[in-house]
Amino acid sequence: MEHLPVEVIGNILAHLSAARDVMVASGVCRKWRTACRKHLHSLSFNSDDFPRDMTTRQLEIVITQTIFQTMGLQCLSIHIDRIHEFSAAPVIAWLMYTRETLRSLSYNVRTNPNVNILEKCGRQKLEVLDLDHNTITGVEPSYQRFTCLKSLSLRHVSISALDLSLLVAACPKIESLALDFLEVVTSDPQSTMELTSHTLKSLFAKSVGVDKIILDTDNLEVLNLNALNLDLFELIGKGTLKHLKIDDVSVTHMDIGESTDHLEVVDVSNFTIVRPKLYSMISRASNLRMLRFWGVVFDDEDEIVDSETIAVSFPLLRHLSLSYELRDGLLHYSLQGSSPLENVSVLELGWTVISEHFGPWVFGMIERCPNLKKLVIHGVLSEAKTREERQMLASFTSFIVCLMRKYVHVDVQFEYE
Repeated sequence: MEHLPVEVIGNILAHLSAARDVMVASGVCRKWRTACRKHLHSLSFNSDDFPRDMTTRQLEIVITQTIFQTMGLQCLSIHIDRIHEFSAAPVIAWLMYTRETLRSLSYNVRTNPNVNILEKCGRQKLEVLDLDHNTITGVEPSYQRFTCLKSLSLRHVSISALDLSLLVAACPKIESLALDFLEVVTSDPQSTMELTSHTLKSLFAKSVGVDKIILDTDNLEVLNLNALNLDLFELIGKGTLKHLKIDDVSVTHMDIGESTDHLEVVDVSNFTIVRPKLYSMISRASNLRMLRFWGVVFDDEDEIVDSETIAVSFPLLRHLSLSYELRDGLLHYSLQGSSPLENVSVLELGWTVISEHFGPWVFGMIERCPNLKKLVIHGVLSEAKTREERQMLASFTSFIVCLMRKYVHVDVQFEYE
């Protein structure tokens, strides 16, 4: 070990990031301490990695000593349990010491008083910023400008709609924005979040406390909405959207733009929309490769979508996922027409309440897919099953056995909950 060049040791240390491992490595000998100081570019502190009886003051000292032993740190992650409340002074010292070389910062530290991360890291080389359990106030875009930031993640963060808008505007190169359990501070009972970015490519929004979201971006490719209750969602752009995922969302009015030519993936589950019609928004996406409608019930009888409509609208479809839904005696995704789903190789079908008609529907869908390679059956099994449910399940099991004998080339899988 003593003959290893410092550069080689540095390459070994490059595979370490957990501060606990780095501390052990730096204690090997003086050469390893030198390698840690000169060649370590990534550090991760997590309170779970340290003894439970370690005091807050002891944690502060360990983190301070470890960070100050490095030179040229590029990635820093500090996630400390909420039972610890650090003084602001050492935290500011960590940020000031690393700010000129830092590329990525993941930060979840409770301090007294609150540390303004934007003020300490603005106008530097930071490319990735992940804030958790933090409060952001008084954004000054002229001073707190992130000229290199490409990815911003805010989780359990309190911020006003105006400050969020200013923060996004202060990131001229931002490509990815994640908003998770965001507390939007506002005095307006009808809160609106307006974001403008001409570089943003991906937006993830989950449990954001607003009534309206208006997004103005020319290059958005990925839109993921989760656990939202909105009056309005409006996307203003140039039709660059490729991936649309919506889960557990209720919205009165939704507009993703008229041009959906680039859409390749649409994944919608547990979704309620009043207007316009959901299917009409995506019906012109002729390049669609993957379509998932799960737990989606169309309120308008005119919008009930059948297999013929899907086959004609999406000729390039390869992956299709549908759940068996009955509404007022009408079956969504019924077996109308005769157009085949020529390119579908993966088919996922499921139920929430089993029906005697589910088996024949599965058979009809398989017949529509001449090039099918994989079939996944999803089902919900209640603990207290009635006699009728047990009989239907037994009948369906026998039906699937016969199906597998006929379509031996199809890989059949089952996922029950």
